[in-house]
Amino acid sequence: MESEFIAWLRRHLPPHPRLRLGIGDDAALVQLTGECVATTDLLTDEVDFILAECDPRHVGRKSLAVNLSDLAAMAARPVAAVVSLALPRAGALELAVQLYEGMLPLAEQCDIAIAGGDTNTWSGPLAISVAALGEPTGRGVLTRSGARPGDAILVTGAFGGSILGRHFDFQPRVAEAIGLHEKYELHAGTDVSDGLTLDLSHICEASGCGAEVELDAVPVHEDARRLAADRRDGISPLDHALTDGEDFELILAASPDQAEAMLADTSLPAPMTQIGRFTAPLGIFSIDAAGNRKPLSPKGYRH
Repeated sequence: MESEFIAWLRRHLPPHPRLRLGIGDDAALVQLTGECVATTDLLTDEVDFILAECDPRHVGRKSLAVNLSDLAAMAARPVAAVVSLALPRAGALELAVQLYEGMLPLAEQCDIAIAGGDTNTWSGPLAISVAALGEPTGRGVLTRSGARPGDAILVTGAFGGSILGRHFDFQPRVAEAIGLHEKYELHAGTDVSDGLTLDLSHICEASGCGAEVELDAVPVHEDARRLAADRRDGISPLDHALTDGEDFELILAASPDQAEAMLADTSLPAPMTQIGRFTAPLGIFSIDAAGNRKPLSPKGYRH
């Protein structure tokens, strides 16, 4: 199976100017110009997806997209990725090909080279691990630790209900992050993988500050409304937006004047919303339409 799969990869992996030596040797040779931003994510059947209920191409795409979202969170330019597969023995070759068929269009779109990886078969479920390499842009990397009291909390896109399908077909905000980081002075950032409030708390913890979230300002995705209507379990669309996770949008911190300029910028490829501000007092609080301020417990997916 492995030799057949490597032959398939040789025919289908496109050349890339940064990839000096790819499939076929013990390791790849990737041209980097300086510092390297490295990230990895491991996705497993029945945890991150249910293979029996979805197209393997969606799984392959997601496995690369979540890594691209991590690079976007740090405003890093994607360069290369390596892919490791643990495949169920039955139908392993067909499954491997389908996973790559989902990955390759996104790799081409985001200009990232698939440099190599490893493949094994076993008696267990599918596990797929992607490690992505990127490079900082001129302003360096964007981290979680730079938010300052008084900074605006800005987000891209809308939140909630990603389980209805958006967790597979989301667009990593790579171009948006790099463009914003180059054009504006951003103090901190992260992507929303585990939940809006939980990932916001990560910035607060790293930066040593608190946050106030204006509930009426949180952009609620239509999927969150559909999910709440379908389940009728008492969880509101707003609750889904605050806690569901796997939206893979960005949370950014910027000074009020920079935030104002960003919100007025009609050239941005993704909608942006200010949902609150960072504060000197620790803790996360919600502010409702009447101005009531209450503690807001960070919730989401905890690994």
